Amino acid sequence: MNKDLEHSFITELENNQNIVHKVCTLYTNDKDAHNDLFQEITIQLWKAYPKFRGDSKFSTWMYRVALNTAITLYRKSKKRIRTLDYESVIFKIKADEYDATEEEQLKLMYKAVKQLNDIDKALIFLYLEDKNYTEISETLGISEVNARVKMNRIKTKLKTILNP
Repeated sequence: MNKDLEHSFITELENNQNIVHKVCTLYTNDKDAHNDLFQEITIQLWKAYPKFRGDSKFSTWMYRVALNTAITLYRKSKKRIRTLDYESVIFKIKADEYDATEEEQLKLMYKAVKQLNDIDKALIFLYLEDKNYTEISETLGISEVNARVKMNRIKTKLKTILNP
């Protein structure tokens, strides 16, 4: 690889690494698993980077590679990759004012999202990251209509889980 390509990759990765960390947090349950998944995603990003044509934003492409890598590993593992407990990440969430009601609702939402299948979990993750349906469809490799339909079904599932 040439130095310019390597430099641009490192710069893009450093500027967008929070995406990879968020995906790792979604699909792992402890620091070692998080670090392993982060490393695997970084390797896959590096391998795929020479083929990145810039048709989409780097961050959109990065979401796609990161989620596909996590989902592939998730499916390959015989046992389910455990996700982080809400309590272990709450300290990372910046809160200006403490509101027990809001915290309890967030806790319930995390618990509900973790019950979804891997694709639905990825879709809701992107939705909660304020991605529009075009970006979601590009990232997950599905049509925009399919993304909307799936999102409506996920919302219904979450309502059922949250209000049995």
